[in-house]
Amino acid sequence: MLGLKESLKAWGAPPWLAALETLLDEKERFLTQVDGNARRLLPLLERLPQVAEPDVDLDADCIRIGSKTDLTAKQRAELLDILMEFRHWRKGPFNLFGIEIDSEWRSDFKWNRIRDRIAPLVGRRVLDVGSSSGYYLLRMAAHEPRLALGLEPYAPFYCQYLLLQQLIAAPRVQCWPLKLEELPEMPNCFDSIFYMGVLSHQRAPLDALKQLAGLLRRGGELILETLIVEGDGEWAFCPPRRYAKMHNVFFLPTVACLRGWLERAGFERIRCIDQTWTGTEEQRRTEWIRSESLSDFLDQQDSRKTVEGHPAPLRAVLLAERC
Repeated sequence: MLGLKESLKAWGAPPWLAALETLLDEKERFLTQVDGNARRLLPLLERLPQVAEPDVDLDADCIRIGSKTDLTAKQRAELLDILMEFRHWRKGPFNLFGIEIDSEWRSDFKWNRIRDRIAPLVGRRVLDVGSSSGYYLLRMAAHEPRLALGLEPYAPFYCQYLLLQQLIAAPRVQCWPLKLEELPEMPNCFDSIFYMGVLSHQRAPLDALKQLAGLLRRGGELILETLIVEGDGEWAFCPPRRYAKMHNVFFLPTVACLRGWLERAGFERIRCIDQTWTGTEEQRRTEWIRSESLSDFLDQQDSRKTVEGHPAPLRAVLLAERC
């Protein structure tokens, strides 16, 4: 069993606890009894090598767990087979006992753009929405938060987190297999919320931002990273069908539009700290994924456009505080 309810002990007895316990019970039953991906991947966790207190570096661009000499050649070969079964590895990179997981995204690029601009995480309760494999959760853990909690509803990515956590048992790091909108009302629970790469997939972005504001304490910080479009004025581009071959991209706002959404959702002290075009050094196809990547999503004759003729991916990072 996944023991999801065990992660609630540190919260005491808030009024929302019973609703969350029921929800996590349902998710655990679904993952262990119904979801095909989870039922395929979860048994593989029992075959992971057992290394007592491996040397770990969570503050490196490539997160390192253990070293090559911790395992026999046979153990490393079996671990490699297991890790390959967990593809796609979207977020990373990782080095697990000498095995390099060259993930599709060089997530360290994004982390290095924000790490020195955000409020210090030490002693804070932190939420990472859409946490994938847990790469950012583990980078956060190096900064000694009170809690780093991820939300990752997609079973293969959640199972990647379980794999990594089983190898290191990182203290104060948790992840729930939930969507943001599934959470019960949990007012004032977090000091920092990371909402990176998620907003453009929301059909109702203002509702999502309002929910995030409700989860933050007053003065708490939102780290918002999302696709945008260049331009002046408060407007957003709504792709008519697909954007970069994705069917689930609904709104690409200007920075001014994002500021307006954040203000209406209950945020203040809003500032844009970065705008970066996504390049093929940051997102690319590797042996650790089984799908297309950025170069396949761009016009082969003009990399400033997607294959549909839309502006190529431009991402912005905004920081804001809850009023």
